[in-house]
Amino acid sequence: MEQTLNYIEQNKARFLDELLELLKIASISADPAYNQDVLDCADKVAQYLTDAGADKVEVCDTEGYPIVYGEKILDPSLPTVLVYGHYDVQPPDPLDLWKKPPFEPYIEKTELHPEGAIFARGSADDKGQFFMHVKAFEAMIKTESLPCNVKFIIEGEEEVGSKSLEGFVKQHTEKLSCDCILISDTHIYSREQPTVTTGLRGLSYVEVEVQGPNRDLHSGLYGGAVPNPIHVLSRMVADLIDEDGKIKIDGFYDNVLEISSEDRLEMNRLKDNPEEFMQSIGLSGVEGEKGYTTLERTSIRPTLDCNGIWGGYIGEGAKTVIPSKAFAKISMRLVPYQTPEEITEKFTAYFEKIAPSNVKVKVTPHHGGMPYVLPSDTKEYLAAKKAMETAFGKEVLPYRSGGSIPITAMFEQVLKAKSVLMGFGLDSDAIHSPNEHYGLFNFYKGIESIPLFFANYAKG
Repeated sequence: MEQTLNYIEQNKARFLDELLELLKIASISADPAYNQDVLDCADKVAQYLTDAGADKVEVCDTEGYPIVYGEKILDPSLPTVLVYGHYDVQPPDPLDLWKKPPFEPYIEKTELHPEGAIFARGSADDKGQFFMHVKAFEAMIKTESLPCNVKFIIEGEEEVGSKSLEGFVKQHTEKLSCDCILISDTHIYSREQPTVTTGLRGLSYVEVEVQGPNRDLHSGLYGGAVPNPIHVLSRMVADLIDEDGKIKIDGFYDNVLEISSEDRLEMNRLKDNPEEFMQSIGLSGVEGEKGYTTLERTSIRPTLDCNGIWGGYIGEGAKTVIPSKAFAKISMRLVPYQTPEEITEKFTAYFEKIAPSNVKVKVTPHHGGMPYVLPSDTKEYLAAKKAMETAFGKEVLPYRSGGSIPITAMFEQVLKAKSVLMGFGLDSDAIHSPNEHYGLFNFYKGIESIPLFFANYAKG
């Protein structure tokens, strides 16, 4: 292990330069205008895997963007770790809020990152994080210290719902067979308090439409006499949550797993600090479900949020119309044992129930995903905990994340293997937002921790 860590130390500058090259590729999967960039990024990832020492590296075609696969099989009798990541990124809009162009990466020191942080779209989500695994793998190969078989599966559609991944995994279950899956697409609680993610919330995402008149109407001729879909939709969205932060959908909480008081005490060892939380996002107050801390509201409780709402005229100047239609996008984060199918059905029934009789409503389901839990007494969790404690020199605590990675539940169902969510970002990294960044400290700690995980996992 000492040789491996020495190799990492000696090659830090090159590792960073290679990541910066990867970050220059605008691999935006949501926008067809960047189709070639996404394909170029897949090829670049394949080249990095080959250079690191992987065998049988392939850029595998799917119905969407390709999946990059590579492996190093030392001995079939050894345990096999499947490393998952994604090379596609979110659109960078709004561009005017970026300090510099989002695909021209640069290093800048900040209060949270005195050593410097990499500013670029995809730096934390997920290029910087999956690239840690490529470089840690290289270090183990070059120092002949790899203790397990390794397989890589790096996809290009995570930011658009991993549309092709499940079919690919089901079609190639033997190729992808493994003992555990290692994912770095989450964050630690803080640099001072490292954590391993033991839970993710699931997701139900829908788009709703409210239609009033059969065309846009002149607000002077019709105003005050007909239903305005924007007004109606706004009232309906507001009627989804009560004053105590409880979601009013009939049966919404029927299958929610209630966490024991002992487990709640353990998770709150992470020192929920409302003042710090509010300051970090520019708020003077928080809200949420009554009876729960901010940590609990953002991890072990289900939520409902309106992500966007629109209708009518929103261009320059004035246009006095009553719109024919209004729309909203709504996401619901789920906890065990809720399912996206159940919640989408209950949402649809409730939304139709509260709609006034003089409008029509339509609910269109989008993507969803199951919640996921990794018990903190498993071999996989303990290997990650010990690795990060060695690297950070501090106690590592379990952490329930409020985010969703739907593929974790799918991996467990199809490949019969647990996923270890060993992320190294911070929740302040501005993923999906302008000026996304990833700390150099975090990047290098990840590369250092991953070989330690492999060593611990191989020992059992």
